[in-house]
Amino acid sequence: MKLNTIKTVGQSDFVNMGPIQLRQPIPSRKITNIDPFILLHHYGPYDISEENNPFDLGPHPHRGFEPITFLIQGEQLHRDSLGNESVVRSGDVQWTTAGRGIIHAEAPTKAFVKKGGTLEGIQLWLNLPANKKMIPANYQHVPNENFRVVRSKDNKVKVQIVAGELEGTYGRIKTQTEVNAFMIDVDAGGTYNVKVPSAHQSTVYLLKGHVNINESEVLKLNESQLLHFNQDGEGFLIEGIETSKLLFLSGVPFHEPIETYGPYVMNTQTEIMEAMRDYQMGKMGFLPA
Repeated sequence: MKLNTIKTVGQSDFVNMGPIQLRQPIPSRKITNIDPFILLHHYGPYDISEENNPFDLGPHPHRGFEPITFLIQGEQLHRDSLGNESVVRSGDVQWTTAGRGIIHAEAPTKAFVKKGGTLEGIQLWLNLPANKKMIPANYQHVPNENFRVVRSKDNKVKVQIVAGELEGTYGRIKTQTEVNAFMIDVDAGGTYNVKVPSAHQSTVYLLKGHVNINESEVLKLNESQLLHFNQDGEGFLIEGIETSKLLFLSGVPFHEPIETYGPYVMNTQTEIMEAMRDYQMGKMGFLPA
């Protein structure tokens, strides 16, 4: 297999978001976006308790993209203006299609706050193309145990197929665009070739551990944690140096203009203004605090 060469090596620096501090590998000084992925936040691990619970996001709107949560540790309650209410637990994925507009809220459950524990996850913003930005909103929640898995021959690499396809195995999430999302667990000494469609932009992000990519680039926590690949090969090689967890993302790029303002991702400033107006007029629904 011809390996994709590496376009950019990215760090995962901390940024302040209100009362919390989290890692933001996309966007960064080096990487504006990896079309169609426009934002990646790695939050936690936070020690949550009744005395310390900064991660309580009250009702807020979105339009024009898909906000996605991969919960690594902990327990969160999701509520939205479509009437969905679900408890998202460790390993679960919630995939929201904001489309023309949705209001949602996320917070650790009251039970989790009371007993205390560790909260950690990934918040990903996946863009929607212009012709799908105003589709009806939708919400999908898939529990960890329901995802299909592909394993390496040495059984030291487990690839959880969240969305898309790998080696004939398909994810449970129904996507609006051609996209892959895999959660990859690697034991020390494990190796695996991850196949990437030639039409896809692709990236891999290290959540924990230490791995070698393509026998040339090392990803290590608190050092280099993200790689953006060129579209010039058939995939990439992972080798585990220690027990590690990675998120792999790939998708067909849109090559469209992007205008963002707060919780909205559109193609023009006019569309941003329309989104703000529609939210104020209640056209994105209602969700009580």
